[in-house]
Order: sequence, then structure tokens, then C-alpha cells
Amino acid sequence: MFNESQLQFETVQYLDENGHALDAEKIAAVDTEKVIDMYKWMLKARMIDEKLLRMQRQGRIGTYAPFSGQEAAQIGSAFALEKDDWMAPSYRDLAACLVHGLPLEQVLRYVKGHLYGGRTPKDVNILPIQIIIAAQTLHAMGVAFASKIKKERNIAISYFGDGATSEGDFHEALNFAAVYKLPVVFFCQNNQYAISVPLKQQMASKTIAQKAIAYGMDGIRVDGNDLFAVYLTMKEAVQRVRNQEGPVLIEAVTYRFGPHTTADDPTKYRSQDEVENWKKKDPLYRVKTWLTANGAWNDEQENEYKKEVEMELDEIIERQEQEDVPGIDESFQYVYGTMYEHLEEQRKETIDLKRRTAGEENA
Repeated sequence: MFNESQLQFETVQYLDENGHALDAEKIAAVDTEKVIDMYKWMLKARMIDEKLLRMQRQGRIGTYAPFSGQEAAQIGSAFALEKDDWMAPSYRDLAACLVHGLPLEQVLRYVKGHLYGGRTPKDVNILPIQIIIAAQTLHAMGVAFASKIKKERNIAISYFGDGATSEGDFHEALNFAAVYKLPVVFFCQNNQYAISVPLKQQMASKTIAQKAIAYGMDGIRVDGNDLFAVYLTMKEAVQRVRNQEGPVLIEAVTYRFGPHTTADDPTKYRSQDEVENWKKKDPLYRVKTWLTANGAWNDEQENEYKKEVEMELDEIIERQEQEDVPGIDESFQYVYGTMYEHLEEQRKETIDLKRRTAGEENA
């Protein structure tokens, strides 16, 4: 008979919404300089997100999926990884990608729909950003399987939202990873909505973490807006999977302040009161409050750092926007290693069409 007590998952939290330590011993285990480094990344990520949102409204980039509100979940977890670990992100995980080594220039190419925007530098272990919901869970599982076969010590992490847990790929990935005890962490950012569908209408289970039970793997629920809780929880999970003790599912409870994407109107399905209540749990506010209270950070340092970031962003964006845009004929050479006959024909037709169009415009 179903016993709900077997599915109770307490939420790991070490820093409350007001920046007060709930577990001083746990928090003390994280070096203050590392906390400052993570906070600066959170602040930079927030500034990048807000900048990209404005650029989309100005028509300078395409449809964009903002992540403000989820910085602690992404950056805290990314800091627990090593450089050789593999990351399989979704379209909302740019903050984690930046921490793991993806250059901002490449992020800009991606959001601008640049032909080569999906490329990752050879020394950065990040798979192409995934648009298909939950597909990246299978990719991370596959990479982890390869690592195990090759007896490598690197692990894989898949980032995804709560909506992805309703997809078959999610369940297939967890089942396969658990059966073969693969070194992979499945990191769910539960931001309460799968586009416009609230969590309560998407699943009957109380938590996402409890889904791990069905597959015989560890499940952990953590306050996704608590940087300390996310970092330490992820660090333990990474060590477990690196030791070949089996995969881990982490549910980071968080919230996206903005729309699902810039093509979305969140006022249609959630109230402003709800948004404001979640903004009181802002991950940046609570870390800054803790750092300030401990004499490790102040407004002067913050303002100076913001100026540095603003200058860096302006320089990178200006430089990237001056780049030449690849022609459509180049796309035929990008996907396949071998140019097949029918593709060569299409490429020539495209080039001829461009020439005729250019001639008509100049006439």
C-alpha cells in the first residue's frame, strides 16, 4: 500500500532568505574567497542576463530565455565541477556554461542565431545547448557511459527544468544511468513552471527528488536560491558519482523572475504578488547580505565591480556585433563532413539566387 511517509524529502538549506546562517558549521566549510568569487559570478550573470533581455527588445538578438533568479542554482553547482567534467545544458543554463568556460562571445553568437553559435571551444567540455526538452539528459548519460567504459574519472551533469521530468527522455536517462551506475548528476532547476503550466498541474508527486526512488538512485532536494546549500550538495553528489557509486538526481527549488522566453507573457498565468514573494528570496540578495555582515564585501566593491563588468560587456558586444555574418551558402558545408551531390546543387542554386537578387537591387 502507498505510504506517503516513504516519500518525504526535506529541503537542504544553510542560508535563509535574509542572509542569516542556519548551519554555521556547513557555511564555514566554504572558503570566504570562494564565496566572493561565486557571488561575483552571480552578479555578472545577472548583468549579462538583463543586458541580453534588453538587446532582444531592441531587435539585436533573437528569442531569448532569461535566467534571473536561478543564479545560485547554476553557479553553485558549476563551481563543484572540475574542468574535464562534461556539461549538457539547456537553453536557460548560460550562467553555468560561462562558469565552465564557454566564452561570452560564443554565447552572443548563439543568441544571435549565428551559424557557428553552437560551437564549443575544443578545451571546453560543454555539449551543444539543447532546445529539445529533456534530450540533454540522454546526452549526459551517454557521455557518462563513455567515461565509465574508458575508465576516466570525469563525470557528466545534465541541467534541465521541471517540465523536462514529464518527458520520456528524462525517465529513460535515469533508468539507464541507475542500472549501469553511471557517473552522472541530473540537476533539475525546479522554477515552478513548464512554460505556463504550474508544477501542481504537471505532476501529482510532492517533489521531483522522490522520482529517484523508482530508479534506485539517490534523490536530493535543495533550496536552489541558497548558494551554500547548492554548492555543498553538488560537491557531495559529484564526489559520489566520481567514485562510481551511482548517479544522483538533485532538485533545486528556485524561480525564474522573467518570462519563459521573450515570446512569452507570464502575466497570463501567474500573479505579480507571486513574483514579488519569490523576489524576496533573491539568491543575490542573501549572499550579498551574508558577505556584508561578515565584512567580506561592501557597496563600494560592488559598484566598482559592476563598472568593470559593464565595460567588459560593452567591449565584447561591440566587437562581436562587428563580426561578418556567414552567408547562407556556408550552411551547406557546416552540417555534413561530406558535401553530397544534392546539397551541392542546392548550394549553387542559393549562390545564383543571391547574385540575381544583388543584381536586381543594384539595377
